[in-house]
Amino acid sequence: MVNIKELNPATSPEAAYGARLRGAREARGWKQDDLGARIGYSGRHVSGVETGRKPPTRRFSAAVDAVLGLEGTADSFEREWREIKHGVLLQGFPEYVGFEGRAAEIRLFETGVIPGPLQTRAYALALADSAVERGDITPEQAEERVAFLMERQAALVRPVPPVVIAVLDESCVRRPIGGPSVMDAQLEHLVDFAARPNTILQLAPFSIGERRPFDRSVNLLTLQDRSVFSYVESQTQGQLDRELASVVPLVRAYHLLQAESLSQTASVDLIHQLRKGTP
Repeated sequence: MVNIKELNPATSPEAAYGARLRGAREARGWKQDDLGARIGYSGRHVSGVETGRKPPTRRFSAAVDAVLGLEGTADSFEREWREIKHGVLLQGFPEYVGFEGRAAEIRLFETGVIPGPLQTRAYALALADSAVERGDITPEQAEERVAFLMERQAALVRPVPPVVIAVLDESCVRRPIGGPSVMDAQLEHLVDFAARPNTILQLAPFSIGERRPFDRSVNLLTLQDRSVFSYVESQTQGQLDRELASVVPLVRAYHLLQAESLSQTASVDLIHQLRKGTP
C-alpha cells in the first residue's frame, strides 16, 4: 500500500498550495503521473510540489491552470504562486512597485547596496545568491526575486519615461558586491544611468555625517495626478504611505539630502575614480 503523506495547509503558503493541488488532482481521479503528463512535468515533480519539497513556479502554475480551466480566475494557481512569490518580499513592496510602474517621478535613497531599479542583473544575482547561501530564501525564490526585479525595471521603460532621481549613500558604490568584474560593470551602469535625459544621480558622501536625514531605504513617488506616495524600508519591514502628513516631511528631508550631496558631475567623477582604483 502506498504511504501518502498527510498535508497540513496551515504550515506554510507552499503547503497550502500543495494541498489544494492534490485536492484538485484527486477530485478528477488523476494520479500524479496523469497530471504530470498533462502539464509537461514528471509525476515525481508533481509529488514534490504537493508535499512542499519543491516550490511551485510560474510556468508550473500556468500549466496547471490551463489543464484545470482556472486561467485568469480568482482560484488560479498562478495567482496563488504570485502571492507566495511576494511572500519573500517585504510587506507593502509589491503594491509599491505597482505604483512605481505608473509614476511620473521616482526619488530613491539607498544605503549599503545599489537600489533595485539601478542594479545590473549580475549584481542582483550576486545579492540573491548570497541570500540563498545564508538560508534566507531558496534557489527558486532567488530566481523569482531577480525575475521580479527585471520586470520592475522593464516597467520603467516607457514612451514617456519617469524622471528618476537617485541619491546613493557613498557606501553603495564602495561596498564590493559579486567580485571586481560585477562591481565594475555595476559602476559603469551607474555612469550610463546618470547620462540619461530623465535621470539624476547624486552620491551622499560620508563627510555629511549626521546631516544625512535618512538611515534606511526611502522611495518617493509622484503620480500623474501629482499625488505623492512614500515607501520606507528597514531590514524586516516595508511601509507604503499615502498620507500627506507623513509623506511631506520625507519630501522635505529628501530635498535637504540633495542639497548636502555631491552634484551629479562630482558623483560621476567619484565613480570614475573608484573604477580606476584611485581613492
